[in-house]
Amino acid sequence: MNLSYLTGNYAAIDYGISNTDVITLVKGEVRTAKMRTHGEPSPGQVVDLLAACGTDPSVLELIATTGGRHRTLPAAIEGIQIAPVGELEAIARGGQALAGLEPSALDEPLIVVSAGSGTAYMEARGRAYRHVIGSGVGGGTMLGLARLLLGTTNPQVIDRLALEGDANGVDLALSDVVAGPIGTLPPDTTAVNFGRMARSAAAPAREDMAAGIVTLVGQVVATLAVTAARGEKIERAVFTGHLTDMQSMRTAIARVSHFFGMPLEMPENAGFSTAAGALLYAVEQK
Repeated sequence: MNLSYLTGNYAAIDYGISNTDVITLVKGEVRTAKMRTHGEPSPGQVVDLLAACGTDPSVLELIATTGGRHRTLPAAIEGIQIAPVGELEAIARGGQALAGLEPSALDEPLIVVSAGSGTAYMEARGRAYRHVIGSGVGGGTMLGLARLLLGTTNPQVIDRLALEGDANGVDLALSDVVAGPIGTLPPDTTAVNFGRMARSAAAPAREDMAAGIVTLVGQVVATLAVTAARGEKIERAVFTGHLTDMQSMRTAIARVSHFFGMPLEMPENAGFSTAAGALLYAVEQK
């Protein structure tokens, strides 16, 4: 994300369901921090979040906020303006920046996939933003299933296990349910998520269960991204949110992208995109 064209010192906070993301821009240097979301937004909490980025609020001109109950914050904290930004605008504007669209090139249409606890799909065209579709399947789904089946909600542990496992240890593949090929799909393509578990009482490997969970979530969010893009006749879709921090999730999404023949972009630092979008939107509206 290119924020170098901004002049001034700013910060933004994105209050997500699972994570709170902070981004600061001070003297041209971008810093980020991520914390688990807890409690209600408060002035003291804002100061603590900025401290996690090594930033004193006194050097800032503006603090943009979005997500959760961010609108409960006062209009100013320690004399610094608090600029609330709607989630739709923050997600979409952040997605444009993450996709590398400069302010002069925002007219290129884009589907922005906010892959957080749930998943939202936004259409961004210039400065016009629209919610296209949403799904309750996302990172929260992955964590809930992982707690039930793996006994952990640590994304790093889930990712490591999934990378070591085989989703077809719990899923049924095409080769399990049909005698011949279906189009150009390879025989190990998922036919039924967790379908093997209905056929066998044998306990699957923990690694295979992790791979099955990640595959299920990745396939749903990626397939809906393709559906949203094609439904709106848009050729680009970019993923934002921390879900793509996981290599196993990126692999699952990339496989769907390959099947459909549509690029699904997963840039680095996607988890801080919405915070960056709030910052950009607030500064550009000044």
